[in-house]
Parts: sequence; C-alpha cells; structure tokens
Amino acid sequence: MKENLLLLVSLLLGITIGAFDLAPIWLHNASLPMIILSLLVLQVGMGVGSMDNLGRMIRSIHWQMFLLPACTIAGTLLFTSLAFLFFSNHKLGDIMAIGSGFGYYSLSSVLIAQMKTITVGPAQATQLATIALLANVVRELLALFGCKYFTRKGSCFAAISIAGINSMDVCLPSILRAANDKTLVPVAVFHGIILEISIPMLIAFFCQ
Repeated sequence: MKENLLLLVSLLLGITIGAFDLAPIWLHNASLPMIILSLLVLQVGMGVGSMDNLGRMIRSIHWQMFLLPACTIAGTLLFTSLAFLFFSNHKLGDIMAIGSGFGYYSLSSVLIAQMKTITVGPAQATQLATIALLANVVRELLALFGCKYFTRKGSCFAAISIAGINSMDVCLPSILRAANDKTLVPVAVFHGIILEISIPMLIAFFCQ
C-alpha cells in the first residue's frame, strides 16, 4: 500500500509540476524516460540474477509451466479487446497495448508514451500512457487484495494469473499465504518473468 500511495503522490506531483511549468529543462529531454526505463529493467534483471534459488528454479522449469503465462496473456488480451466496445473513440491497437502491461505500470506507460508520440503526438500519447498507468495499478491492487478470494473461488493459479507480472514480487507473499503452498514460488516467479519478456514485444506490436 505504501508503494502504491507513493506512486499516486508522484503522479499528482508530476501533474502539478507540469501544469505550472515548474520542471527544469533537462527533465523535458525526450530520451530521459527510456534511460530511466533501461535502468529499471537492469535492476529487475539484477534482482532475478541474485536470487538464492535461481539455479534450482531454472532446473525445475518444464514445458507445462509455459501454459500459465500463455493463458494469462490470452485471457488478458481477450477481455481487453472487449473494452473496445466501451471505448470506441480509441483504436483497438491502443487499447490492446494498454492491456499488454500485465500489471507492470511503469514499463507499459513509458513504452506507450515513447512509441505513440511518434504517430499521434505527445498529448494523446501521454493520455494513453496515463490510462495504462492507472489500469495496471488497478490490476495490481485487485490482485494484492483479492488473492485469498481468487484462490478460494478459482485456484492458486487463478491468483497468479490475475497478479500478472506482480506474481514474482509484490503479490507473491499474498499468493503464498492464500494458497499455503511454498512450492508455488518457481511457478509464480517463472510466470512473472515470461510476462515481463512479452510486454515490450506485445506493446510494440499493438502500437504499430
């Protein structure tokens, strides 16, 4: 909750700074978001590489583990496409790009802003990036607070799937508590890693 509250405060602070034109010139550098994003992805990779059980997790990978992230991607994109019925003023590709964040609000919003600025201009690109940010934050919150409900009504795999990329970090403790099964760690972490790899490719595809 503290992290999400900090994210909300940062967003509101950024809106205020932008509205009153208080940002220094160097913050308007077009390459700055991609630099920050690259550092963020580097940090994620370092975190995965430094895991104590990384070797054991890699050895435990088998082909069935690919089914869960595949179902997460297919299910998310299917229901995201239904949103086009309510937001027909946006292109279907833009809506699909927003859904392709899988809960990774920082990565998806920056990528969408970067890619759509070229084709639709900075104003509309920023709007789409903001929607992506909020949509993926909501997904994380639903997964975080609904783990026990989704596990009871569906299964532990349902909770992992709904958590999206957050199944390997933020939502992992909640998933393990709800399922009371620590053997889910490799599945949840592998699920998150596969989604993280797929996000840039899917967003780039739908933003074209």
